[in-house]
Amino acid sequence: MSEEGFENDESDYQTLPRARVNQRQRGLGWFLLGGWKILCTSCCEWLAHTCRRKKELKARTVWLGCPEKCEEKYPRNAIKNQKYNIFTFVPGVLYQQFKFFLNLYFLVVACSQFVPHVKIGYLYTYWAPLGFVLAVTMVREAVDEVRRYRRDKEMNSQLYSKLTVRGKVQVKSSDIQVGDLIIVEKNQRIPADMIFLRTSEKNGACFIRTDQLDGETDWKLKVAVACTQRLPALGEDTDPVIHESLSIENTLWASTVVASGTVIGVVIYTGKETRSVLNTSHAKNKVGLLDLELNRLTKALFLAQVVLSVVMVALQGFVGPWFRNLFRFTVLFSYIIPISLRVNLDMGKAAYGWMITKDENIPGTVVRTSTIPEELGRLVYLLTDKTGTLTQNEMIFKRLHLGTVSYGTDTMDEIQSHIVQSYAQQPAFLDPTAAPKVRKSVISRIHEAVKAIALCHNVTPVYESRTTVNGETEYTEADQDFSDDNRTYQASSPDEVALVRWTESVGLTLVNRDLTSMQLKTPAGQILTFHILQIFPFTSESKRMGIIVREEATGDITFYMKGADVAMTSIVQYNDWLEEECGNMAREGLRTLVVAKKSLSEEQYQDFENRYNQAKLSIHDRALKVAAVVESLEREMELLCLTGVEDQLQADVRPTLELLRNAGIKIWMLTGDKLETATCIAKSSHLVSRNQNIHIFRPVSNRGEAHLELNSFRRKHDCALVISGDSLEVCLRYYEHEFVELACQCPAVVCCRCSPTQKAQIVRLLQQHTANRTCAIGDGGNDVSMIQAADCGIGIEGKEGKQASLAADFSITQFKHIGRLLMVHGRNSYKRSAALGQFVMHRGLIISTMQAVFSSIFYFASVPLYQGFLMVGYATIYTMFPVFSLVLDQDVKPEMALLYPELYKDLTKGRSLSFKTFFIWVLISVYQGGILMYGALLLFESEFVHVVAISFTALILTELLMVALTIRTWHWLMVVAEFFSLGCYVASLAFLNEYFDLAFITTPAFLWKVSVITVVSCLPLYIIKYLKRKFSPPSYSKLST
Repeated sequence: MSEEGFENDESDYQTLPRARVNQRQRGLGWFLLGGWKILCTSCCEWLAHTCRRKKELKARTVWLGCPEKCEEKYPRNAIKNQKYNIFTFVPGVLYQQFKFFLNLYFLVVACSQFVPHVKIGYLYTYWAPLGFVLAVTMVREAVDEVRRYRRDKEMNSQLYSKLTVRGKVQVKSSDIQVGDLIIVEKNQRIPADMIFLRTSEKNGACFIRTDQLDGETDWKLKVAVACTQRLPALGEDTDPVIHESLSIENTLWASTVVASGTVIGVVIYTGKETRSVLNTSHAKNKVGLLDLELNRLTKALFLAQVVLSVVMVALQGFVGPWFRNLFRFTVLFSYIIPISLRVNLDMGKAAYGWMITKDENIPGTVVRTSTIPEELGRLVYLLTDKTGTLTQNEMIFKRLHLGTVSYGTDTMDEIQSHIVQSYAQQPAFLDPTAAPKVRKSVISRIHEAVKAIALCHNVTPVYESRTTVNGETEYTEADQDFSDDNRTYQASSPDEVALVRWTESVGLTLVNRDLTSMQLKTPAGQILTFHILQIFPFTSESKRMGIIVREEATGDITFYMKGADVAMTSIVQYNDWLEEECGNMAREGLRTLVVAKKSLSEEQYQDFENRYNQAKLSIHDRALKVAAVVESLEREMELLCLTGVEDQLQADVRPTLELLRNAGIKIWMLTGDKLETATCIAKSSHLVSRNQNIHIFRPVSNRGEAHLELNSFRRKHDCALVISGDSLEVCLRYYEHEFVELACQCPAVVCCRCSPTQKAQIVRLLQQHTANRTCAIGDGGNDVSMIQAADCGIGIEGKEGKQASLAADFSITQFKHIGRLLMVHGRNSYKRSAALGQFVMHRGLIISTMQAVFSSIFYFASVPLYQGFLMVGYATIYTMFPVFSLVLDQDVKPEMALLYPELYKDLTKGRSLSFKTFFIWVLISVYQGGILMYGALLLFESEFVHVVAISFTALILTELLMVALTIRTWHWLMVVAEFFSLGCYVASLAFLNEYFDLAFITTPAFLWKVSVITVVSCLPLYIIKYLKRKFSPPSYSKLST
């Protein structure tokens, strides 16, 4: 991918008009339900933007080696990835915590205990849990901050050689300024954006590795500025004023690594003005659907708490200082919303992340966003890239078509013999009378086609370099033998490498290349040298690349060009086979390239060169003028051949896609490839099943055409849709809602010729119109925007580098791992978190019910039932371990979940955590709380102390039994947790004489009373569960039996 292409990909995404269905009136309701938060955030952002308004970027004059002459003040070249500094750390972390309703609520309750009239119990019963939560968060943030600080310090302290009038000086990376002349050695990081002035390589160019910048693993060729590369030594004065235009290939970007030779550059941008920093976009914080659902339930609980408090005050008859009593009741019932909910869920998420990374069936999987593992169990739409995700991005040359004759993998040896023959009898071969007409025609056409493929590319053969005494890299020895085992090819596209490897296999080998020449080795071992006069690189706009070469032996000048059929059809001479054969190859799933040539005379070339150089020096509209000059050459070119390269499917793509489809997940393939290739891969990968029809959406350019095409598509039933990016753009402009509605009914959708911006746009559309959870999976830098926009982003470490994998929430090594990730880990994470969340709420509700019963019996007094350590112990040591052990529970064995993917469909309906299940838990809590309290009050004798002892012991036993009732598959750690908690409670009774009468606890009366209450509170629930399992079993239990 070219540098320009990369910049275009990172452009701002167009925001879409919101769907009509989502438009809401902003009234008081909107304000109370979260509008206030949006308004506050907007105000803060506006203030921050005003305070640090970006300065206007304008042209700068840079003095070589004299940074002090620069008139403007430029930013320091320090890398800073820290979120906070020493002053903002505590306020920043506290803000992040208290912007959630749950935490803010606990803060208000805890602070209220400083007011004597409202104080209910000991301060530590409220501040200890809150302090623990904040301490854990602060420690975690502090550790992350220290790690970031150390990483930054290490990068900023790297030493570089700076050229000054006094010679070389060592300078820290953070002290480098605009105008400094910096020397960068091989394998060293480039510290700032620089202009490439000079290199130790004789060819005046060097390779850089850009995987840290754009995620691409191929090396990029960079060229030194010609006038400074020619200087005998730096620092010598040259009289003539030099005018030389600079282009993108003369730049060295910060955070890239020099891969060959030593380079000298002048710094032009530092610190936050470097390209790598400007390209860094802060991804949105993703919040899982389960967290949003629990937040809604928390608000419902808060409402219930306020209503209960009002009822209590009303039953008192609003006597005395009723407002104060209302607040006291609100604090008394504050356990309805348990503070341990957030802690348990966060610890659960960490546990799920650990289980995913330790799963031996999906090795190399990394969890980068630990807050959303439950999302993996709720997905309805999967949007996938094609190249490198469904396919391996490993290209194999499959087909060569010359118009009248076609060669496949089984007939490549014929081409080889023709090439050997053509070079062995070169003089005779060039003589028109020497061979029969037809035979000569085929041999000469093959010769021309293979030569064109071997010359028209951007591939460079790289040999293991040898280093001389003075540190310069020497290539002469490698040049002598060009040993095949020593050679690797470097290019920005795997297609090009596949083509050059193929020419090597048929006998014409690329052995050397520099900026000005290329050398090919014939089957007989003869070296042919070609001088490169001009090269026109591939761009995503032009979809083609060209090169002008002069053959050293004959002096012939030839212009070769190759590109996509859409770009080349209008450039080559008229023919009747190109379009048909392109379609045939695309149907086989091959990526096609059209190769053409044009012979130029010396005069034609000189005229072109003058116009081309003139265009390159123009200051305004340079790109347009250069393109116009090049286009003047691209006319009536001779069509040489059509090549077909196959991109092989990833391992187990077919069974994985079938598994996902059976799980009810709708798969959309978004690719930049052409329509025919995309359709073919969709069929071969079984994205579209064999018995399904495919509707190819005709190209549309205006509203009327889009209307007609949508109507014809509406009549089709159960067929896959294939649409191009241009047509999609038109449909979304005029019929957004209608198009999305129709597309969502399709079993599969293929969008071809999609830009990175469009990929992200489609994700947002599905989120807005369907309100379902989306997942995006890709492997290249062009998939990052889609991955970041989706509710759950999965990156694959592929041939295109690590950029997608680093930007994703989950990183996998192979596409087939996604099946287990969703079916097993997604299912378990969601089911466990739903059970854990509701159980923690039940734990709070049951004690609040007991408090309500207690207060109502004792004349509505706002007095706490349990005080001090009893409340802290209840939420922690007595019940914490068994409740948290629910993260080990599973309803279905992993093998069963993969064998019956249909079970996944139930998860997307969200039945494990809903207002219905929540209401059932509320009823259970009210029933158990009532039984425990009334039972203890009925059975207690003379002293109030006995009520506390009986009810609290029965409460602990009930909680432990309820955990046992909830568990579906036992794990040995669960048994340990149950007995450990019970042991802790029994052991602590000896120290709780402040609350319990130890003499009474040891009597048989205490034991039978506690046992009766516990049995009455739990036995009916066990009976109901048994009957439900017998008469209305869940779908998974039918399979497990």
